[in-house]
Amino acid sequence: MTAYGSFPGARPRRLRNTPAMRRMVAETRLHPADLILPAFVRESISEPVAISAMPGVYQHTLDSLRKAAVEAVEAGVSGIMLFGVPDEAKKDAAGTVGTDPDGILQVALRAVREEVGDDLVVMSDLCLDEFTDHGHCGVLDADGRVDNDATLERYAEMAQVQADAGAHVVGPSGMMDGQIGVIRDALDGIGREDVSILAYTAKYSSAFYGPFREAVGSSLKGDRKTYQQDPANARESMRELALDLEEGADMVMVKPAGPYLDILAKVAESVDVPVAAYQISGEYAMIEAAAEKGWIERDRAIMESLTGIKRAGAQMILTYWATEAARALR
Repeated sequence: MTAYGSFPGARPRRLRNTPAMRRMVAETRLHPADLILPAFVRESISEPVAISAMPGVYQHTLDSLRKAAVEAVEAGVSGIMLFGVPDEAKKDAAGTVGTDPDGILQVALRAVREEVGDDLVVMSDLCLDEFTDHGHCGVLDADGRVDNDATLERYAEMAQVQADAGAHVVGPSGMMDGQIGVIRDALDGIGREDVSILAYTAKYSSAFYGPFREAVGSSLKGDRKTYQQDPANARESMRELALDLEEGADMVMVKPAGPYLDILAKVAESVDVPVAAYQISGEYAMIEAAAEKGWIERDRAIMESLTGIKRAGAQMILTYWATEAARALR
């Protein structure tokens, strides 16, 4: 018994009694501006192509990409991250089409900027994997291993052509040592100090990337375990974080999001720059598949997953549900 003669004295359920009460005391709030839409644009198609493992997601034509960008703006989404899917015949060992000013990704960047201007933060994936015939994120040495320093030279070129094409932000996703510093120098060297770098600081070698391989038409042979992080490691991500910040990263990211909320929380507690998390293709596919089977409530599961990412510390969330979720939040 308490001094007031009632038990229990503490009743947290009082603050859960009504929807209005729950809304008033909510500790974490999602907002459309938290969201960034990843989008794929494919060369030489006349209609959007559905991605079988990601229901509701498409490889866009330039026209449908423009429409998706406008819809994202209207929904209140903050940004769009573009991935290019070139013709298979244009891939080579060096990913040459990735630095071609007329390559599909650069063409898409110009198209989106022409359509929405500065109303959407236009971001560009800065990596070679979509453009190489071996599917790795860098160029290979004579023994078939990813050559870190040779790859950095290619990343410097990519940063410059993406900036010239209109990217507000470049997102180096290859996990090469020293990539942020090299890209910053390359951008500054052409007078593009205004272009920001979103560092893929902690990008783990994950089984959840599977559907993404279909989305970008990946030619990957082997795996990426020699450059993406080991899922077993946490301290390593903090070392990567320190290096990225030292080299000039403007924003940092954890990828995937859901399986690495502990890493996301550690990063968010440690920095004074914006923190992003990428809810990747496998996370999307699992919810969509389970919902299609009737095993979970789709809309609730989407919002719950996004809220968990926000609660762990992400200020920005890359998610394929960005436009849909933003509309629901409004």
